[in-house]
Amino acid sequence: MSAETVTISKLGGQGDGIAYDADGPVYVPFALPGETVSIARVKSEGTLMSIGTPSPDRQEPACRHFGPDGVNGTCGGCTLQHYADLPYRAFKRQLVIDALKSKGLTPEVDELFAAHPGERRRVVFSARRTEKDMLIGFSQAESHHIVAIEECPISSAAIVARLPAIRAVAKAVAINAEGFRISVLETLAGLDLAVEGIKTISDKQRRAVIDTVLSLRSIARVSFNGEVLVEPYKPLIDFGGIQVSPSPGAFTQATKPAEDAMAELVVSHVGKAKRIADLFAGTGTFSLRLARIGRVTAVEADEKALASLDSAARNSQGLKPVTVERRDLFRRPLMTLELKHFDAVVFDPPRAGAEFQSKELARSAVKKIVAVSCNPLSLARDLAILVEGGYRITRVTPIDQFLWTSHVEVVVALEK
Repeated sequence: MSAETVTISKLGGQGDGIAYDADGPVYVPFALPGETVSIARVKSEGTLMSIGTPSPDRQEPACRHFGPDGVNGTCGGCTLQHYADLPYRAFKRQLVIDALKSKGLTPEVDELFAAHPGERRRVVFSARRTEKDMLIGFSQAESHHIVAIEECPISSAAIVARLPAIRAVAKAVAINAEGFRISVLETLAGLDLAVEGIKTISDKQRRAVIDTVLSLRSIARVSFNGEVLVEPYKPLIDFGGIQVSPSPGAFTQATKPAEDAMAELVVSHVGKAKRIADLFAGTGTFSLRLARIGRVTAVEADEKALASLDSAARNSQGLKPVTVERRDLFRRPLMTLELKHFDAVVFDPPRAGAEFQSKELARSAVKKIVAVSCNPLSLARDLAILVEGGYRITRVTPIDQFLWTSHVEVVVALEK
């Protein structure tokens, strides 16, 4: 390990500062463009020791767990709390522009839909029992060390206020020092906790969890590896006025404002389409809203998520028919002949994107497509396929729902 002084040229895709020397790039977490910093270096990785010339865009971090001066952050949940709002948002927008440009795409990109503190309704905590206490928090960056938290400015007030309750449930389920995860979702009925990472659970633990939850009255449900342990209240989330009861640990958008913004863009572009396919539909984030416009075919591989969507559609008034199909779209995408039945297609795949599905769409005659993605790089690949197949990008909107990180969502509208 050697100590040296470097000047940061730019931020990389993960939010690290990047300096350059004769050997190539050096990655320095928590450093900002234009700063001269002292680092302890191992090959291409630099640990920030001190800042000689701070950037005018450096700000005081919002959370004490990030690090007292924004230099040596401890909690691994956020990486960019030290970056002022305007340049931070410009950085995220530029990530999308650069990803599209890497595939030869140069559409106009909207300003970033901004995230704000206190909006996160879905948080995944790390947990572990120690000799003295029950640790609940986030893993330190590139480490298994759990930083116990007492505050979390990105999370909703309901989650932060119930940290003692979450800790109590964790204590009831943990019998040794084995680490595990607790996914926390704020719902209309209370918190929905999904415990994962523990291999087995005894009857004694089950009883302890049930007794703990019934005494708290702020927890709607606790599940263990997908199995419901106790459910005093049915968890409910709202998709544009339609209530859905998600399956344990089901994927939901991390913030309600971002979800609403994405849904508004999707619905607006689909317009008056009569027949709509929603691919990678999940629990119905878009499907149920789209069913107010036209007939929807919702395709999803997760059987439990699909069941939640189907139940909500059947029990809601004012919707056009919703048909559900369980299907692994990575292995078996909707083929061109199947796509001919639809006027519009929406797809929102996992980070890997929808390469095979995009190839089928590119050969189709579907008039309108909306691509939603949490990974600008895989999205750019899929968009390039669609553009080569005759589609025109009409709008690109980056959306921030993972505040103070390098993750950015994107909604793209296309027409044949």
